[in-house]
Amino acid sequence: MYIENNITKKQLSFWLVFMFWIISSIIVVGGLTRLTDSGLSITQWELFSGFLPPLNDQKWIDYFDQYKQIPEFKLQNYSMTLGEFKVIFWWEWVHRFLGRLIGIAFLIPLIFFTIKLGFKKLINHYFIFFLICFQGFIGWYMVASGLVDKIDVSHFRLSIHLVMAFFILSLILWNYFKLNINNTNLPKLNNLFPYFFLILVFLQITIGAFVSGMDAGKIYNSWPLMGSSYFPDDSQIINLFKLSVFSDPSLVQFLHRNLAYFILIFYLLISFKVYKQHLNSSFFAVNILGFFLLLQIILGIFTVINGAQILLSSMHQISSIFLVTASTYFLYINK
Repeated sequence: MYIENNITKKQLSFWLVFMFWIISSIIVVGGLTRLTDSGLSITQWELFSGFLPPLNDQKWIDYFDQYKQIPEFKLQNYSMTLGEFKVIFWWEWVHRFLGRLIGIAFLIPLIFFTIKLGFKKLINHYFIFFLICFQGFIGWYMVASGLVDKIDVSHFRLSIHLVMAFFILSLILWNYFKLNINNTNLPKLNNLFPYFFLILVFLQITIGAFVSGMDAGKIYNSWPLMGSSYFPDDSQIINLFKLSVFSDPSLVQFLHRNLAYFILIFYLLISFKVYKQHLNSSFFAVNILGFFLLLQIILGIFTVINGAQILLSSMHQISSIFLVTASTYFLYINK
């Protein structure tokens, strides 16, 4: 997108950077909401009425009474006090508040820039806004899966919700890069490599969401072996070729580990090609990509050997934000 006016260009850039950080924030808070088992504490969607938190004791009691009706309370948290409920409530409320804030923070500037630049120059941004709105629906669709018969949300719906958040983040980054970096005359790697790398990263995020949703990181807390062998001893290799593989915590962790190894090997191939072809313009991009990939793998190892402790798990997710950022940048430079 070409913008002649430097002031408008700076305003657009500031807006996109702000959106990047606030969306990154909701990814982190969303992860902590999941890790603290807080995601089902608010059992109604309350798109507008839930904008404010409970302001009196009766409202707190009403929310707690609603929570008492779902399986998570009846089967798992039946001894929870109102004070303990408030802790998990605040995590989910902040998560939803950030979601509402993102919608407002995107819509108001979008209207402003539409008046200034016209609709055609911002059609990509309107698509992002549609995805942000749709993400709110997916969030409720995910929560609804844990309100009847189950004490947890569907790990499949959780993965859709997480991957959509990262997809929106990537689109924000892409539009920022288009606005500020001219990649027209840069020597480029065959863009199939960065495309495939980014696809692999998103696939790994999907499987990572399965690991989180099924608490699969709390089993086989050893590395590089899973217990006493490379393959989990409570399953069979043939099960890797069944659809049920994505609902088996042991196999999902096995897939998550081995996809990380494959991504690392593929990165080494990409790095070799960049340096062999003397693509100077990609040196920084491929180096920063390697740094965050290695950091992500190291954090993943420490997370699993420590039983998916909340702090390490959250750091692992934060690192994935930077890995997606670096992957998107590497793709843009070679597009």
